[in-house]
Amino acid sequence: MYNVLVTGATGTVGSALIPALQDRGVNVRAMTRNPDLSVLGAETVVADLKEPDSITAALKGVDAVFLNSPSTADAAELQIRFADLTLAAGVPRLVLLSQYAATADSPVRFLRWHAEVEAHVKTLGLDHTVLRPNLYLQALLASAGTIAQGWFAAPIHGAAVSAIDTRDIAAAAAAVLTGTGHAGNTYTLTGPRAVTHDQIAEAIATATGREIAFRDASDEQFAAALAGFIPPWQLEGLLEDYAHYARGEAAQVTTAVSDLTGYPARDVADFARDYASAFTR
Repeated sequence: MYNVLVTGATGTVGSALIPALQDRGVNVRAMTRNPDLSVLGAETVVADLKEPDSITAALKGVDAVFLNSPSTADAAELQIRFADLTLAAGVPRLVLLSQYAATADSPVRFLRWHAEVEAHVKTLGLDHTVLRPNLYLQALLASAGTIAQGWFAAPIHGAAVSAIDTRDIAAAAAAVLTGTGHAGNTYTLTGPRAVTHDQIAEAIATATGREIAFRDASDEQFAAALAGFIPPWQLEGLLEDYAHYARGEAAQVTTAVSDLTGYPARDVADFARDYASAFTR
């Protein structure tokens, strides 16, 4: 039986990846920090990226690893150490979840951090593949409360982004983890078209039968709305992300999802229809 360790197993991508792998006949080892959680149909292992011994134990006997981690100030350092432990454990394949446009000289700290991890993994000699998804459509769920009231806001200034459904990220990851010919490749994962937030609002309005408006926000308004809910470093990084989107730097569309999975990436209209109930509570 082919065994895959999925880190971030209860997150947005991980929770979609597990059934995608199971559909391919894979034995999934789901990694979680919470000993009270169990993942349906998967072997659950309790481990923490901050505890190397727990990672070493989780890696025993697996054939491939999907590396993703929560957004923390030390995420790059933790992922680099995890990759080193993967090599030491003799695991032959690693699939790294990175981010669209990750480069070492980016003005966006998250993209620099991802680039740092990518560069380190390439030095290890592992069979590795990098997935670089664009903005998650599921990130809109964080604004479900205001969308249910008829609006949402962000400092994006009318720019279009080739946002992607996380279910397509999971499907692409499952294909890479179980397929061949992907060693050393980097895949940029996007939706089927670049959309503005006004178009996203229109799609949600159509799916819910309600009037939904997008309000362009200033950086100051956006920061004030999130202050106290996330730490300052994360808020600053999020503002850098949105400045990157607003400059029109995230509009490229690729066919990587369909190339890897055999079906087209989900459109924003598909996302809005499938999640309509989340925006009407």
